[in-house]
Amino acid sequence: MNITTQSIQFKADRKLVDFIQRRVDKLDQFFDQIIAGECYLKLENVEDEANKITEFKLNIPGNQLFAKGQAKSFEEATDLAIESLRRQINKHKTKTRTKVTHHKEVLAEVQEEELG
Repeated sequence: MNITTQSIQFKADRKLVDFIQRRVDKLDQFFDQIIAGECYLKLENVEDEANKITEFKLNIPGNQLFAKGQAKSFEEATDLAIESLRRQINKHKTKTRTKVTHHKEVLAEVQEEELG
């Protein structure tokens, strides 16, 4: 899956962009229907050392996932955001499976009523 990376108010080097792409590619192991993704890299002007922010938006069928990570380095912030996305993907898959499972039960009940 290809992701668009935008760095705001600075120029991201190639190594950082490649690192982000590798991390996002690992999400395909959990959910292979990711349509597109965007990544925003920001530097926040604060006294705290953890001033690097990575934000992700992923489009999946019927939904859009968003995650934000803030840390001392963009790599660490990316890992935090990717972990959040992974949990959201698992939650989405669980909900989808529940709906499909319940749909089969309802369909079986309707068929029984038609036969009986």
